[in-house]
Amino acid sequence: MNTEKEKVHFTDNYLLSPTNPITVNVVGAGGTGSKVLTALMEMNHSLIALGHAGLQVRLWDDDIITSANLGRQRFFECETGLYKSVALINRINRCIGTNWKAESRKFEKDSLGRIPEEARAIITITCVDNVQARFGVAEILKEVSYRRHYHNQPKYWLDFGNSQHTGQVILSTIGEIKQPNSEKYQAVGNLPFVTEEFGELLKQSEAEENTPSCSLAQALQQQGLFINSSLTQMGCSLLWDLFRNGMTPYRGFFHNLKDFATHPIKVA
Repeated sequence: MNTEKEKVHFTDNYLLSPTNPITVNVVGAGGTGSKVLTALMEMNHSLIALGHAGLQVRLWDDDIITSANLGRQRFFECETGLYKSVALINRINRCIGTNWKAESRKFEKDSLGRIPEEARAIITITCVDNVQARFGVAEILKEVSYRRHYHNQPKYWLDFGNSQHTGQVILSTIGEIKQPNSEKYQAVGNLPFVTEEFGELLKQSEAEENTPSCSLAQALQQQGLFINSSLTQMGCSLLWDLFRNGMTPYRGFFHNLKDFATHPIKVA
């Protein structure tokens, strides 16, 4: 008889009943990031309705909106020439009265190796399209986690990544999250970084060409129309479960939209 307990991760207590809105950094405002922001808007409204303090989001992206971004990303023709981050955040703030922030710069260290103070957030969500950016984010998150203080102490990293028809979402903890004692479950407080667990796989994928698209038609040849939306809904559902259920037996999934197949990644 197998009596092994199911492994789960219990959500950090502060996320469940915070005294202030949960700070969230979203890195990347393209095909996935623009849709993740919409999901966070819905999540924020729902959390507040349930008596939670909600979310305080900061969106990072230094890209300018072009005609190639229209249709597949959350932008309109009248917004071409604007920063993606600014256009999206202004729209959200006007829509629901939030005071979310836009950063029209990369999420990276400056020329002197200093980390922006704004890089510290309880949750970091990456929607970037290159491997180097992921490793850069991992380095920053590790460094800020060593600077212990109570305000905006980093807790989680949720990474979205995709190719033409496939993608994955991976949840990581930033350091060890204190877990309660449980007779029913085996609590796991440390979920490894995507760059540690799948680092070699990421480096192999770096060889694939990822050039900017000059038109929507060219962009659709590089990525399916709905892969970003599909990943967004499932990935943000994982985040929602952390808030609503206080625990998760899963820390992500691999998704193949061409074959309509999804393989969950269990907490281990």
